[in-house]
Amino acid sequence: MNSGYYAAFTGLVARLDALDVIANNLANVGTTGFRGQREFYSAVTANLTNQALTPLNRAINNFGVLGGSRLDLSQGNLNSTGNNLDLAIDGPAFFAVQTQRGVRYTRNGSFHVTGAGQLVTQDQLPVLGPNGPINLPSGEIDIAEDGTVTVDGAIAGQVRMADFPAGTELTPEGNSSFAAPAGSEKVSTDSVMRQGMLESANLNPIQATVTMMALQRHAELLERTLSVFQNDLDKTAIQDMSRD
Repeated sequence: MNSGYYAAFTGLVARLDALDVIANNLANVGTTGFRGQREFYSAVTANLTNQALTPLNRAINNFGVLGGSRLDLSQGNLNSTGNNLDLAIDGPAFFAVQTQRGVRYTRNGSFHVTGAGQLVTQDQLPVLGPNGPINLPSGEIDIAEDGTVTVDGAIAGQVRMADFPAGTELTPEGNSSFAAPAGSEKVSTDSVMRQGMLESANLNPIQATVTMMALQRHAELLERTLSVFQNDLDKTAIQDMSRD
């Protein structure tokens, strides 16, 4: 009975944690360039004795817990905006921006030019080129697929496209910004820039909602299971006390 109680408890905790992940995803469905998190589970076996567990005991004492979440790097839809300073990347690369904490990476290409001529994000962070922030003269701006920026036909800079080796762990900071391990950035060779477009969050809101509803149902069932175990434990305790 104790094993069943612990299994139900860890299962409930895992699903509550997973609900937090799904809720954050759904809250950012409308966030440009957002990358969803995908929860994953792992098993923890309770070693109740110093001896090796039998297959039956191992199955009974194998508790499922939320192992964490992984960043989903699949691409979202590219949507036309008609704004020539809206940029999207077709491929795995990221824009690089300068922050007070160092260089960070984003898929949110909603940019604008300040009065001083600097290309910046919505949060006023400088967008980086190969040699630092990008400063542009006034004029008609055109941005090519390789990120080259021309103003009235004259080359004025290049928007940097940063890529990372497979398996590189990017750490989310905020809704659409990521930190990368030092020295992991490389020049992108298989991505192209799309002017006048923005990338939507890489989420399917219907699928995420269905997943959330299923997790809520599982959590409710596990809560009921815990209640049954608790009632049985209380009943057993009362019976034992009456014998004494």
